[in-house]
Amino acid sequence: MTLQTIRILFLLSMLVIAPWSAAAPKIEPVSIATGLLDDLDRGAYEAAAARFSPEMRAAIGADKLRAVWQSLPAQAGARIGRGDARVSQRDGTDVVVIPVRHEKAALDAQIAVDAQGRIVGFFIAPAAPPPPTPPAADAGFTERDARIGTGEHALPGTITLPDAANGTLLPAVVLVHGSGPQDRNETIGPNRPFLDLARGLAKHGVATLRYNKRTHARPQDFASGDFDMDDETTRNAVAAVAALKATPGIDPQRVFVLGHSLGGMLAPRIASGASPLAGLILLAAPARPVLDILLEQHNRLAAMDGAVSADEKARIEVLARQIASVRSDAAVPAGESPMGLPPRYWRALERVDPVAEAKATTLPLLLLHGGRDIQVTDADWQKWKQALADTPRATLRHYPALNHLGMAGEGPGSIAEYQTAGRVDAQLISDIAGWVTVQRPPALPDTGEAR
Repeated sequence: MTLQTIRILFLLSMLVIAPWSAAAPKIEPVSIATGLLDDLDRGAYEAAAARFSPEMRAAIGADKLRAVWQSLPAQAGARIGRGDARVSQRDGTDVVVIPVRHEKAALDAQIAVDAQGRIVGFFIAPAAPPPPTPPAADAGFTERDARIGTGEHALPGTITLPDAANGTLLPAVVLVHGSGPQDRNETIGPNRPFLDLARGLAKHGVATLRYNKRTHARPQDFASGDFDMDDETTRNAVAAVAALKATPGIDPQRVFVLGHSLGGMLAPRIASGASPLAGLILLAAPARPVLDILLEQHNRLAAMDGAVSADEKARIEVLARQIASVRSDAAVPAGESPMGLPPRYWRALERVDPVAEAKATTLPLLLLHGGRDIQVTDADWQKWKQALADTPRATLRHYPALNHLGMAGEGPGSIAEYQTAGRVDAQLISDIAGWVTVQRPPALPDTGEAR
């Protein structure tokens, strides 16, 4: 999830937490950005941190840099080189993107440099594929821009609308990401699961809204370095529900939330804060504590090549100590919280009981799980089955060939397969659409007035 640790994006987590300056750009941003990566590659973490602005140094010290940089090879394989830098402007700041190639993944290092040559933003994410092809004229649906919220803090999104509604209001689904700073398509490697879901559901007559996650679109909103999953996910999903309900052509009584991974775990929490929903769809949703899954994932990934190296063992031991620290009542120093995320984030997630919250909601539930998912595993699926299999309002579907992204494959699942282009399974999409379209809107209360 970067908390894709309950997916790889969580494991390659966000480091940008300092606000970006609006001053005039520096003339040599590439050499400054390259120097930072050189320092990190040679283990000179103090020298790397010295390149940061004071705000960045306060939020991300040498210890946190070391923890994140040393964790990358465990998830993405050894570093094997870099690509050519690209430079763009954002709010008067130079943003340098340098491809960083690993054996198992292609990553982008995004480094923001202000006019004084200080690094004011640093972010590692899977490399973005080329932009998706626009839908053909005869695709049977159209896509249009949307905004979640108002003003400068609004998030950009896309509404996908089926054609030929014939005046009938459409059922619609808000797509809520897994963990990490994800774009509206939930891009990971060459795969875009939310794009597949949106366009696939449209062909079945179901509209969708997908949007860039706040940690992706506006990392500067987390400048304090102290936030939780409600700041990152829940409140924005509630706003997305409101935006979709207000969209012309959408039936406001038939709006659903589909949460993937961490988004599925938080779906009941989103429902409690949103105006009434028609139902919840939980795709690859954890049923167990996230920190347990995080440690389990690191152990599993380290053992996938048949042996656990001394370095991998040491990193796992550090992670275990960090987890114990945030689970205690003690103060946790900066840089000593798992994945570099704030202790508050983890402690808030620890208080979420997804199974209990799903059981407590009165909404219809659709739970979907892939048998080849190595991130949210069969242990989670069994807990969901045990809790909800006899609940009439819950529908549970298991797909033996699907991985965490809802894509089919053969043999044991692996993180490496995320770097092979695939598509979300057509049967999975059809099942979602079929379930959505048969759900009836809740009855309006009888006020005694004519309607």
